[in-house]
Order: sequence, then structure tokens, then C-alpha cells
Amino acid sequence: MAGKPVLHYFNGRGRMECIRWLLAAAGVEFEEKFIERPEDLEKLKKDGKLMFDQVPMVEIDGMMLVQTRAILNYIATKYDLYGKDVKERTLIDMYSEGIVDLTEMIMQLVVCPPDQKEAKISMIKDRTKNRYLPAFEKVLKSHGQDYLVGNRLTRVDIHLLELLLYIEELDSSLLAPFPLLKALKSRLSSLPNVKKFLQPGSQRKPPVDAKQIEEARKLFKF
Repeated sequence: MAGKPVLHYFNGRGRMECIRWLLAAAGVEFEEKFIERPEDLEKLKKDGKLMFDQVPMVEIDGMMLVQTRAILNYIATKYDLYGKDVKERTLIDMYSEGIVDLTEMIMQLVVCPPDQKEAKISMIKDRTKNRYLPAFEKVLKSHGQDYLVGNRLTRVDIHLLELLLYIEELDSSLLAPFPLLKALKSRLSSLPNVKKFLQPGSQRKPPVDAKQIEEARKLFKF
């Protein structure tokens, strides 16, 4: 029997959090080996475990996978969360890319210079309520189904739920005009595996704070 996947990253959200979310939603238990010192990262590099000398890296099924999208694609395919055919997978990819675009904007706030932060937040809120959330609300309205693609749970639903929770952290009022998205968020949050991941004490990571940013700067030299 194969062991649990092992996730190599620092103890924070970053580019690993969407991987944690997808594994949890699939009901897959995983271990984490946190990179806490520059030496930890260097050892992974010297041991030849990081193809491009960067993390996240996931050890799974005898492989050492890097690159977030590749890792997500493997997990989604392995656990049947990637649609039933090429058309569904293409929709999942298209929607996921939009989710990534907005998620990246929100993630970048933590390293935004203080004098630019207010303008950046204003731009993100505008894009959220006028571009991205209307697009996903329209998808749900167009087919009247419980999930975004194929009327069953796929990876894109989990990615969207993660994003909606980040949006709530930024400004909970942004979700108010989108009843179908609010209903989707409620449905997904009540799924047993997701509900468990949302509970205190799970491997879900809290918002990044100033201390974590400073630690990440030292580790990854940005």
C-alpha cells in the first residue's frame, strides 16, 4: 500500500494551499515537511528532489512532483475530480485559470508596498465584483446545476470555494450580490471532507502574517 503524499513547503498558504485543499476534498490524508531554514531547501536541491530548484514539491506514488498546476492535474485525475471528457476538462481548466488570476492578485497583497496597498485592494475589489464573480455566477445560472461543470464535484469547485473564502477575508460584502455563488459555497462547505478541512486543527493554513512573510523572504530570497 502506498504511503501518504508528503508535501514540502513552508508552513503557510502560498502555492501549496490549493494542493492541500484538493487532497483534503478528495479525502486523502497527507503529511507535511515544512521548510523552516534555508538549509532545508538546499538539501532538497542537492538531493535532486526539485526539478527546477523550487517548491512546492509533493512526493506521491513514487514521484517527486513540482509545478503547482501539474500537481493539481495529477491529483484531480487520480481521484476523479477532472471531468468525464475533454470538453469538461477544458471548461475546468478555463474556469480554474480565471480563479488563479484573482487568487494571485489577492496573494500578492501581503508583499505589496504600504503606499500602494490601498489602490491594489480597490483594484482587486473592482475586478472581483465586476469581472470574476459575475462570470462564475453566470455559469451557475446558465445550467441551474449544483456544481460548475458536469453536475458533479470537480477540482474547479474546490478551487472556487478556496477563492470565495479569501474574498470573504478581504471583504465579506463582495459576495452579497451573488446568490448562486453563496449557495455553492454553502453546499461545498457541508461536504464531509470539506467540512472536516474547515474545522480548527486541520492542515488548512491561516492568513499569512508579517512574521511569515519575513521568514519566507529569508527562505526564498525575494
